Amino acid sequence: MDWAKIIHDLFFDYTVRTVATGSTLLGIVSGVLGVFAMLRRQSLLGDTVSHAALPGVALAFLLLNSKAPLVLLLGAMTAGWLGMLALMAIVRNTRIKLDSAMALILSVFFGFGIVLLSYTQRLPDASQAGLNKFLFGQAATMLEADVITIGILGGIALLLVIVLWKEFKILSFDRDYAAGLGFPVGVLDILLTTLLVTAIVIGLQAVGVILMSAMVVAPAAAARQWSDRLWVIVVLSAGFGAFSGVSGVLISGTRTGLATGPTIVVIASTIALLSLLFAPNRGVIFTSFRDLKNKRTMRAETVIQSLYLLAKQHGDPQYPHAEAVLRTMSANPLSVKRSLKHLESNGLVANVHESRWALTAQGVLHVEKLVARRRFL
Repeated sequence: MDWAKIIHDLFFDYTVRTVATGSTLLGIVSGVLGVFAMLRRQSLLGDTVSHAALPGVALAFLLLNSKAPLVLLLGAMTAGWLGMLALMAIVRNTRIKLDSAMALILSVFFGFGIVLLSYTQRLPDASQAGLNKFLFGQAATMLEADVITIGILGGIALLLVIVLWKEFKILSFDRDYAAGLGFPVGVLDILLTTLLVTAIVIGLQAVGVILMSAMVVAPAAAARQWSDRLWVIVVLSAGFGAFSGVSGVLISGTRTGLATGPTIVVIASTIALLSLLFAPNRGVIFTSFRDLKNKRTMRAETVIQSLYLLAKQHGDPQYPHAEAVLRTMSANPLSVKRSLKHLESNGLVANVHESRWALTAQGVLHVEKLVARRRFL
């Protein structure tokens, strides 16, 4: 793999530069707005919106007989927005739950979109060619006009997020508190949903209806594992989305027949998986090690306190006792030996003679601190 040529093409090859720029912008916008969708527990709305946008693409073409990027995207945005309004109305005015309502909107709109696409394919001219790329995406065919459209719509969305940062932040964490402060939560809710629709719609050409929800969910889910601060999560999510976009373009460009959109999604999903496994504080592996350490500490504290109680009965806190006695007092006798070795390595206990253990002076102070702390609590 010639990395020098790949980097050269990224900056000087028109096709690679155009597709990489568009995919990077898409990753940034979807990453930022995906965080708010995740915090509001609306991550699956990405799937619903992307499927609901399909009939808008077909209708925009049929009504205006134009395949201009802005025309098709506005059609998709209108259909996706109407789908969201229908979803909110169903949840608010009926007994249908959110998941069922999303499934209903998704299937109905997507089915209608497939019918319209099938109709356009039977038109006598060839002007409808390429509309089906919105199903699976076709990032490699992205033109400069497409990138400009993505930049304009995405830039407006990001600008609104910056301007209304405080309002969106409060709305995402506590809707009732936002209402109590006098914020127009209804208007903000619709506006934030509209921005999410925008982020999804601008990615349809690159990633497609089927996979677009992953670009909303994956970067945000990955970023959430690394921090608890909202601005850090948003920045990380935008960075993960941008990295996925440009990496997907470069990797797909090195392999013939490797689709760019799915490659972008695979990279974003890989970042999310690695974050779920290895992120500090929240990662599965880190959490497992921390739990094991806590269990070892708790078992060791139980053993040393048992040794202290036995010694106190003899009037001497450093009176030695047999390991077998400590096993009878433990809920997990097999771990007593390991706990004693751990305590010995920390200088808290000492092996006096033939498996007889006693507290050291440092161990006595340690136990007394533990007892005092528990009494205080």
